[in-house]
Amino acid sequence: MDSTRASMRYRTVQIDGLDIFYREAGPQDAPVLLLLHGFPSSSRMYETLMPLLSNQFRVIAPDYPGFGHSSAPEPSAFTYTFDSVAGVMERFIETLELHRFTLFVQDYGGPVGFRLAQAHPERIRGLIVQNAVAHEEGLGPLWEVRKAFWKDRATHEAALRTSLLSYDATRLRHVGTSPHPDRYDPDTWNDEFAFLSRPGQIDIQTELFYDYRSNVERYPQWQRYLREHRPPTLVVWGKYDASFTVEGARAYGRDLPDARIHLLEAGHFALDEACDEIGTLTHAFLTELGRS
Repeated sequence: MDSTRASMRYRTVQIDGLDIFYREAGPQDAPVLLLLHGFPSSSRMYETLMPLLSNQFRVIAPDYPGFGHSSAPEPSAFTYTFDSVAGVMERFIETLELHRFTLFVQDYGGPVGFRLAQAHPERIRGLIVQNAVAHEEGLGPLWEVRKAFWKDRATHEAALRTSLLSYDATRLRHVGTSPHPDRYDPDTWNDEFAFLSRPGQIDIQTELFYDYRSNVERYPQWQRYLREHRPPTLVVWGKYDASFTVEGARAYGRDLPDARIHLLEAGHFALDEACDEIGTLTHAFLTELGRS
């Protein structure tokens, strides 16, 4: 793999009246890898990975509405649910005429990606999962507070908003329990903290956190999708994730006995610490898909 930014392109396309920003690299006629980001990141989280793959693959990473450089209308003007975000991403795929592709999903990318895969299983060549949960045992102890918020929003919303805007929580999402905190660039969580501090962001992210309960309700559907369609799957999981446990990685093996599951020396944003390893595993996986 040759690491180069020479082919990176930064574009914006209009979807449903929204500006949707995306990063793209690689040959236009190459097999497509669609990279779906997590919270509170953006397509920027894939900036180090994309050059490692763009010699042989067309890699595309969009920002969801409310994230990164995409439009961020107020919740009164856009319904911030995972159904709505997935709907915009589906029309993004259609606008770019991506007829068949591999999905790379991380964190929020999981709920968005599984909705896309369920709606159009024929489009999915393969699935790469990086700390994105589809089984309830993958939700760590931090989710108890969030589950309380889902059950009683009025009582728990103030505490949730405080935690969303916490600098320490933003840092913890990256470093987790890693024994190597010196490998993490503090610019990543400082940039994300600045993003979360922008006007209107707390309202947007609160709505999405509240709707996250709909993802947990759909876990059985996603598991059924995996069992029925059996997409070739690579799981690359940072084992120092403070939010999503390694049980969430191993659980994919129940539905997909042929899934390749790798537990990495990394945290929730595994690309922070294990980009080269993930790049190598992803490149090999995509190359093998090309032969199938």
